[in-house]
Amino acid sequence: MVSRLRRFVLIALCGATLTLSPAFSADRSIVVASTTSTEDSGLFGYLLPLFTAKTGIAVKVIAQGTGQALDTARRGDADVVFVHAKAQEEKFLAEGFGVKRFDVMYNDFVLIGPKADPAGIKGKDIETALKAIKAREAPFISRGDRSGTHTAELALWRQAGIDIEAGKGPWYRAIGQGMGAALNTASALQAYVLSDRGTWISFKNRGDLDVLVEGDKRLFNQYGVMLV
Repeated sequence: MVSRLRRFVLIALCGATLTLSPAFSADRSIVVASTTSTEDSGLFGYLLPLFTAKTGIAVKVIAQGTGQALDTARRGDADVVFVHAKAQEEKFLAEGFGVKRFDVMYNDFVLIGPKADPAGIKGKDIETALKAIKAREAPFISRGDRSGTHTAELALWRQAGIDIEAGKGPWYRAIGQGMGAALNTASALQAYVLSDRGTWISFKNRGDLDVLVEGDKRLFNQYGVMLV
């Protein structure tokens, strides 16, 4: 699996750089605006040295939420965007800011929470779990940062029939930060949080947290790469 993922990402990044402007060839470097999950999971720390060794291209990563990464690219401050909110990516292309989008990899989202599970959601589907968290007003941490994960979280609340903007209270905390910070906050407050699986696997400060909901097809998480 790792070797296949490595190959797919390297091919996608190499393909995306083929049509860069002539100025690129002078400094042999690119800026990639990407999600915090690709950084926090350790993916780039593993892949980019391989990419640079293969191509001679140095890569600077700006790790942000998907919405912020796309805004960075709209300003022309990145060469490549590597994010995971397909509707936003397609809008970016339709607006003329991107050249082409490639599906490059996927993982899935998991709903993390304290092992004591005060909302009783372990093993439930995602819709039932979110309804239970809301009904019991169990502490929930939202990234609140316009990231792909935040976008997915809001969509899942809507699919559960919950207007989270109208119905949230002190139990729902939007922190405006990345995935690692959201997991740290959930660990400290014994709260529930939606995470991508890759970041969770590499997360060290788990405390009393565990994966409580997984495997629901609605938790599929596709990543795409685009040349700006």
